[in-house]
This record gives sequence, structure tokens and C-alpha cells, in this order.
Amino acid sequence: MSTDAAASVAPTAEHLEGKGHTMPEDGQLAAYVAPIGDGSDAPVVMLNLNKYRERAAYADGRDTGGRSGREVYLDYGVVAQQALAAVGAKILWATEASTPLIGCDHDAYDEVLAIWYPSRAAFVELTNFPGYQEALAHREAALAWSSLIPCVGSADATLSSPFGG
Repeated sequence: MSTDAAASVAPTAEHLEGKGHTMPEDGQLAAYVAPIGDGSDAPVVMLNLNKYRERAAYADGRDTGGRSGREVYLDYGVVAQQALAAVGAKILWATEASTPLIGCDHDAYDEVLAIWYPSRAAFVELTNFPGYQEALAHREAALAWSSLIPCVGSADATLSSPFGG
């Protein structure tokens, strides 16, 4: 790999300072909701990859009391858990992550979650749960960067393998 290619995948200083992607862009959201409009909506498992800030930082400058990103994310999590239940979603799996075996610095995450939704529409419906929009401020303050990857979900809330067993 040339140094030019290596430089193109290295995280920027802005990314490492916690100004990375934490919310979908308009085009990404439009592509995600397209199956809802065309009638092909189906169950989905959202793979959440979270990298927490060492110290949380609210966009509006409010005091965090020195709390870590992980601690502040729990404030979001309280509301998110209620919203998930309201839309029929379920956390299938959640664990801490360690240093990537394959990848580079911006592939490092602190936590991985797999959340099943009965449909893409159910995921979108989260935003209508009382207090959810306000709770997103905690998520934004907590995360340095994240990835949210929609995966094909089964009809029921389970993790399964295409290889059987």
C-alpha cells in the first residue's frame, strides 16, 4: 500500500477530536427509508458501532460534570430503551469492543450493539417517542464517531447464521 493510499484512510484530526459522523446525512436517510415507500419494508437489524468521547461535550456548551462519553450515553440509553420497546424493537446483542485486528484507527469502536426492528418504519418511528429528540443531544455529546449499518433481519427477534446451527 502506498503512503498516499494509507493517508486517505487515516482518520482526520477533526474525526479523532469527536467531530466525526454520528448522525445520518440526508442522502443516507433517504436511501434507508426508500423501501418503506416502495412497499418492500421488512425487519431489519441495526448494527451500532459506537466510539465514545473521553469526555462528553454538548453542542450547546452545557456542563457535563466531567462525565465521560460513555456515562452521558447512558442518559440517551434510558430514553432509547423505552422508545425501542414502544416500537417493538429488541436489543439482540451488546458488548464492548477491543482494538481491531484488521483495520485502522478510525475502525476502532468501544461498543457494538445489534438491535432488531420489526421494520425500517419502526426504526424511523423512534423519533416520535416522547423525549427521544431531546435525548439525541446526549447521544451526540457522548459519541466521538459511530457507524449504523442496516442488516437484513429475520421475521422474529433473533440472531441467526446463514451457515446453520
